[in-house]
Parts: sequence; structure tokens; C-alpha cells
Amino acid sequence: MRTQINIKYLDHPDIQEADDILRTCVHCGFCNATCPTYQELGDERDGPRGRIYLLKQMLETGDVSEKSQLHLDRCLTCRSCETTCPSGVKYGRLAEIGRDIMEEQLSRPADQRLKRWLIRKVLPYPHRFGFILRLGQLFRSFLPRDLKAQVPVKQITRPRPSQQHSRQMLVLEGCAQPSATPNTNNAAARVLDRLGISLIAAPDAGCCGAVSYHIPAHEEGLAFMRRNIDAWWPYIEAGAEAIVISASGCGSMVKEYGEKLKHDNAYAAKAKRISALTRDLSEILIKEDLEKLVVKQTNRKTAVHCPCSLQHAQQLGGHVEQILQRAGIELSKTQNGHLCCGSAGTYSLLQPTLSQQLLTNKINDLTIDNPDQIVTANIGCQLHLGSHASVPVKHWIELLDPQ
Repeated sequence: MRTQINIKYLDHPDIQEADDILRTCVHCGFCNATCPTYQELGDERDGPRGRIYLLKQMLETGDVSEKSQLHLDRCLTCRSCETTCPSGVKYGRLAEIGRDIMEEQLSRPADQRLKRWLIRKVLPYPHRFGFILRLGQLFRSFLPRDLKAQVPVKQITRPRPSQQHSRQMLVLEGCAQPSATPNTNNAAARVLDRLGISLIAAPDAGCCGAVSYHIPAHEEGLAFMRRNIDAWWPYIEAGAEAIVISASGCGSMVKEYGEKLKHDNAYAAKAKRISALTRDLSEILIKEDLEKLVVKQTNRKTAVHCPCSLQHAQQLGGHVEQILQRAGIELSKTQNGHLCCGSAGTYSLLQPTLSQQLLTNKINDLTIDNPDQIVTANIGCQLHLGSHASVPVKHWIELLDPQ
């Protein structure tokens, strides 16, 4: 693809990267075949190829329209197109750069600005989010059916092990997970304890930065990243083996800290080191001797939903299935595993109608073999699927944790 970037953007720190990505595209359209929004809407502008043209047009003419913004907003950034693309187009990164420029040039309507501001001021902060969630859980029985489905039932938690092993790994607690699904990291700690690994949480670490960065409020997101680096660094210097993340959406972001902070002289080297140490929970378990785990065998069939952030962003599709099969857990058949469930971070809040359509499709795809339960690897997917599924939805690590 030939490009001629408008002079007004030449000083943007990421414009050369955007130009290089644009030039990689060969217009083949393979990406549209695996794009959930294109499949759902059938509009070229709601597929990766069309959105690339819209971004190219903006960067060449310097003009931004509300229509272009709408089609970019509808993008899930699931990155299924990247897995499909034969030319290696980094569409997700191009969308990030384009959205940032678009946000600076085109003011949104007041209601959209308010909604995005509220998300940024609540969701990344565990105490704020936890307080609102507890209120919702307290009055859950009195809520309208659709709203009630969005409020997860309070989990009964069990303590983490107190024993300390020589092998120690950091764990990201996250922002929503401690309140909404505390069993995930608690179960991870107990399972890893039986494998001789201790999980350590840095008290000052928090949101990975994805919520703000993807809205997009890039500087705010980068501030969350720097805070986590500062919180983790003493533990890394003390010899922490890895940074384990049980939410694949957060993991995909932390693995990109080095890329996101490459222009920051004070943090670039540390960010690169953090990304190199970051592991999805499945990357740890798949290399361990699972015979040390005593997994309770049942006749319950389990459907696995592999989040987009795990299979497309981190390229770890199949890891969870391998681990569960090695543990003797029966997996049920599913279809269209490459398609997004519609959660996509804050997408379910910002694009609720399309998100619900994709959710209905995904539930149908996951239940073709009548599973007894569904497991996934990301809190957003877990809550989203759980709001609509007729069977329990859990994090996969809970199946390896003896009850």
C-alpha cells in the first residue's frame, strides 16, 4: 500500500510505525473472513481492511469524520485479523495509533465523554469498583432482569497458602478481579503452591493500564504502567522468577509495556524487562509436572472459551485445552473458537447492542455439545459469558484446585 502522510502528523512519535504498518497491507481481504463485526454487519468499513483504508485516509488528508470514528469504535480490537493475515499486518497497533490521533482531533458528544470518563474513574480502581459491585450484589434480587444478569454473584473464597517456597513469582491482582472473581488468583496460588511455587502480590500494583489506554486515554494508561513497574521492580531485583497473570487481557497489555514505553527514557529498559518476565498462567502450568496435582475426576463435560487476548494477542491458543486434558478433564466440542465473545475490555459497556449479538453467537458456539460448564482465561470474558450462559462459567484454573 502506497502512502503519503499529511505534514500535520509528521511530528507524531508513532507516525513512522503507523506508516510502516499501512505499507504492509496488500488489500487481500483475508482478515474480513475472521472479523466478528464484519461477519455480523457485512459492511466493508466494519472489517479490518475497510478500517485500514479509513485510517489511511485520515493520516493522508488530515480530516476526521464521525462516521470513521463510529467504524473504529465498533472494532473489538480482538486481533483475529492478525492471526489470519498472511502479510503480518499489525492491525491492533495501527488502530491504537489511529484512535489516539482521532480522539485528539474530533470531540465526542457529551454523553459519550461522560460514559468514558466514568469508566476511567471507576473500573481501574479496585476499591471504587468493589464498592459499586458490592452495592449491586446487595440489591441484586431487586434489579431488573437484564441488569441483574450483569451483576456477578458474590464468590465464597478460600484462603491462600501461607507456605513460602524458594521459587517465587509475582502475581497481578488487577482492578476488577479481586472483587468480582477473587477465586481465580486464590485458586492459582493454591495450585502453584502444590507445584512448589509461591505467588507474591506487590501491594502498590494495580490496573495494567489497558482500560484507559484502549478508550483511548494513552497518557493515563501509561501512568498505570509506570506505577506497576515501580511496584514490581524491587521484587524483580530480589529474584522473582516471573510475573504471572491469570487474566489474559491484562497479560497481553503487560507483555506490551516495552513497546508502549519505548519512548520513555526513564522507563524503557525496565518496561522491556517487565514484558520479558510476564507469563500467562497457562504458560507456567504447561511446563510443570501436573501429576503433582490431585484433580478430582468428574463426569462433567467442559467447554473451553479461549479469549482473543490469549489466542490472538499472545498467540497461546490451545494451551488451556492441553493442560486440562493432561489433568484428565473431559472437554466438549465447540465451534468458531476464533471469534470474540463480545466482551473485549470496555466494549460491552461502550457498544452494548453489538456486544450482546456477539455474546449470543458465542454461547451458541460453546454449547453445541451440551457442556456442564464453561471455562475461560480472562475475567471480562468470564463475566460476559456468565451473564447469559445457562451453565456455570469459571476460570479454568479453578478446575485444578481441589475443593
